[in-house]
Amino acid sequence: MPTVNGQVSHWFDELPASRAPLPGGRDADVCIVGAGYTGLWTAYYLKRADPSLRIVILEARFAGFGASGRNGGWLSGLVPGDRNAMARRYGRDNVLAWQRSLNEAVDEVSAVASAEGIDAGIVKGGTMEIARNAAQAARLAAALDEERLWQVDGVTSLTKSEAVERIRFDSVVSAYHTPHCARVQPARLARGLAEAVERLGVPIYEQSPVMSISPGRALTPHGTVRAPIVLRATEGFTATLPGLRRRWLPMNSSMIATEPIPDERWASVGWNGCETVGDTAHGFFYAQRTVDNRIAIGGRSVPYRYGSRIDDDGRVPHRTITRLTGVLHSLLPQIRDVPIAHGWCGVLAVPRDWESTVTLDRTTGLGWAGGYVGHGVTATNLAGRTLADLVLERSTPLTELPWVGHHSRGWEPEPLRWLGVRGLYLAYRLADRHEARGRQSTSPIAKLADRITGRP
Repeated sequence: MPTVNGQVSHWFDELPASRAPLPGGRDADVCIVGAGYTGLWTAYYLKRADPSLRIVILEARFAGFGASGRNGGWLSGLVPGDRNAMARRYGRDNVLAWQRSLNEAVDEVSAVASAEGIDAGIVKGGTMEIARNAAQAARLAAALDEERLWQVDGVTSLTKSEAVERIRFDSVVSAYHTPHCARVQPARLARGLAEAVERLGVPIYEQSPVMSISPGRALTPHGTVRAPIVLRATEGFTATLPGLRRRWLPMNSSMIATEPIPDERWASVGWNGCETVGDTAHGFFYAQRTVDNRIAIGGRSVPYRYGSRIDDDGRVPHRTITRLTGVLHSLLPQIRDVPIAHGWCGVLAVPRDWESTVTLDRTTGLGWAGGYVGHGVTATNLAGRTLADLVLERSTPLTELPWVGHHSRGWEPEPLRWLGVRGLYLAYRLADRHEARGRQSTSPIAKLADRITGRP
């Protein structure tokens, strides 16, 4: 069978039937723009806290169409930002509280999925980070020290033999394991959460793209929703809204998934713990063993499209599928003959300082959350609970976390934006080649790129 390209993502084994669009103007207490994880979690916690609230969710396509239905399925405690930079600005104790809250949110998502009967294939096997050359090993050791510095409990250093005992990757030098991550089937989580929100009495109007947001209103082709609180949960699609083109950069990430791998072949691979896996290369990969016994692996290929353009329903250049297939085969040559079933991509939001935010402006009633820099599967749950507290004017430990009210400056205009991102990833690719030839420490090319862009 030929490799399927696009069609949103492999996670949607079949695209959902579309819900009805907005049937004309509506009044509400809270209008949420975007039916991805952020919008759905916000509605879920708001409605559970105050069942009398009239909440409306507006979605341009269908629930989970964006990053929520296309991501790598890492329900992890990874911080969507730079802990050290945030600590310098907001204090170390606040960042420690943020890290603890994200780790706890992994179990919160799992608990809600269980309570709501959402079969999202959640298995808390943790994450294994691997290094495959000396320079990567040096960064991995530094990353391990960093996790311990930030009091992330349960992080374990792995020797080469211990790592290979878990998963038989080729050319592993060293690794570590953190327990704060679960494998998840992203589209099932999005679909189940949307259904849970509807059971609570919150309507989700699909095929209802919001053309503009202003205080007290969200305008669609089908009518206007008027509400004193309007929350933007549009992540990588934020740049499509008027006045927000430079707010967050829509970074592209791509994935492939194999055909199902037979049990006898898994015996040569291992991966029995369903760990998620990543590496410390500059052009890093991320992977999981899926609920239906495939391998799904992703990375950057065409990281940014000129003018903040968005992909065409997840379609990727053929060279992207070829490149990711090469990464997979270099890691696991024993599955080289397993066909690639699907390739796709999606956009995630990157603020100029690489720091996410949760914000509600009480003077305008406008709020937003996002800029998760690729670490949003868990962070969206924490953001949704935090937005709910802000809307309800509750002072809680969540509303004191450092990302609340954080502001990032806008990205540069084109063509500077495109040239900068393209140059950044060309530099990282060159740095990876440099290190693969035997360099013992991080390439100065990558260090310079980090310094210029402000990337953590």
